[in-house]
Amino acid sequence: MTQNFSWLHRGTAEIFPQPTDADSEIESLEKRLATTDRPLRVKLGIDPTGMDIHLGHSIPVRKLRAFQDAGHTAVLIIGDFTARIGDPTGKSEMRRQLSEQEVVQNAQTYLDQVRPILDFDTPQRVEVRYNSE
Repeated sequence: MTQNFSWLHRGTAEIFPQPTDADSEIESLEKRLATTDRPLRVKLGIDPTGMDIHLGHSIPVRKLRAFQDAGHTAVLIIGDFTARIGDPTGKSEMRRQLSEQEVVQNAQTYLDQVRPILDFDTPQRVEVRYNSE
């Protein structure tokens, strides 16, 4: 039985790694998905540097949901440690250092905003991790 992986390619320009004739060891993601007997853990990391996620986050978050719908586990990695560091060079005002409290508040708003998209209700469909762990 051939599986339909149209959901995998929807909204993507390229999927890596791409198998080539020269490198026969690399198999396509579709083949890996079709032959694995356990769910994948698909990860997305975001730094809570502001109060709101932005439109650019919507595509990878929706792709995480597509993986969830295909039976895989979405792992959302909150960059709480990296958000506290900011831009250590001091060149970017957009990446200023944040207090621990600001990071905690921003992380909570991020989770509140992705909750309607990702499946948080089904056990083992989503993990939330923090890069400070």
